[in-house]
Amino acid sequence: MTNVELAARAGISAPPCLRRVRALEAAGYISGYHANLNPEMLGFGITVFAQVGLASQAEVDLVAFETLVREWPEVRECHMLAGEADFLLKVVARDWDSYNRFLTSELTSAPNVSHVKSALAIRRSKQVAGAPIDVVEDS
Repeated sequence: MTNVELAARAGISAPPCLRRVRALEAAGYISGYHANLNPEMLGFGITVFAQVGLASQAEVDLVAFETLVREWPEVRECHMLAGEADFLLKVVARDWDSYNRFLTSELTSAPNVSHVKSALAIRRSKQVAGAPIDVVEDS
């Protein structure tokens, strides 16, 4: 939405609204802007969640894996976990064969990867960006 629309919704004029938005950006509350693309419309018909276990959890090895993951365009999200798996990757692929090629040629052959458990997403029921700013905690 435009700054004028945002200002109207917030009940303030456009100049102070823009200053507040810029301040939120500078403080890191707003980290960027993007368009929500539909992967299926772009030919990426499947989403797979891959739980990745590493042989070593030394910080240098964790950082090395995270750095490598940034090079793989198929991986749309990467989360370090506490528990059985070390990382959870959200991977998009054109089809199951494409994912399997990525799995065998990139992911399982990556340094320090000891195991990968793949779960094929059947459907997405919810996708919301950002944080729930309307949630108020009881004190």
